Amino acid sequence: MEKLTNRAAPVNRDPITFGEKIYLPAIAKGLSITIGHIFKKKATVSYPEEKRPFSPVFRGLHILNRDEEGRERCTACGLCAVACPAEAITMEAAERKPGEEHLYREEKYAAKYEINMLRCIFCGYCEEACPKDAIYLSETIMPTNYTRASFIYKKEDLLIPDPKNKEAK
Repeated sequence: MEKLTNRAAPVNRDPITFGEKIYLPAIAKGLSITIGHIFKKKATVSYPEEKRPFSPVFRGLHILNRDEEGRERCTACGLCAVACPAEAITMEAAERKPGEEHLYREEKYAAKYEINMLRCIFCGYCEEACPKDAIYLSETIMPTNYTRASFIYKKEDLLIPDPKNKEAK
């Protein structure tokens, strides 16, 4: 029978030496690696005192954007929810009533908009799918919490403050 490849390596069946039996060379090699790591720069960061530098393309918390007049940009088209591979976004659409033109940009708006941050994988597909630039991922780090309910962000938590209300204050 012919060999398929020439990659086969012969196995060394020689008996082990006395130095290999007592494992001293292996222990010395392991200790030299450990001692070498003691004098290297540490990879950990003392978090509250030091802030870790993030990449310029870091994707953090989601933000629902407003237009220049303070109206919500989201038209509840559902493209962000469809694009989300983790199915973290849920929304319900509603029709704009007469007299609410100053609140919503289009005749349809998101009456309910929630993001489950425990499911979110911060991929940015929702940001790319939105035709109105209503949602984007900010550079804010997600805060820690102890309850699951606090990780479900509602529309009120995600909307940026109205720029008109800031000027009035």
